Amino acid sequence: MSYKYLKQTTGLTRLNVAKSPHYTLGVLYGKILRTLRKMPEDAAYRKYTEQIISNRAKIVQETVAVEDFEKKIDCGQAEELIVQAENELVLSRQMLAFKPWESLIVKPSADQWSWPPSK
Repeated sequence: MSYKYLKQTTGLTRLNVAKSPHYTLGVLYGKILRTLRKMPEDAAYRKYTEQIISNRAKIVQETVAVEDFEKKIDCGQAEELIVQAENELVLSRQMLAFKPWESLIVKPSADQWSWPPSK
């Protein structure tokens, strides 16, 4: 999708105007979804993140004007959405490596969450 984005500045320090936010977000959302598909379907992180990212990807794909998808997603400017997506991609890859859905290696002690700590 080609268009001319007329915004001169984001108004946010060190955050430049994105040249093609539709394309960038599409690529990032696709990478996040591919990473999430490698996780078990019942993993909470996968379920909820996949729901949010799929919804955002659909909005970006169906909307021509950047201002329109910014309003529909309602989480900042396109450039902020790109930063969020980049951070989510890093986190999703870390979650895939950490495997938080697996059982603990060592069972926690029974008084782990009691206060004051027992001696």
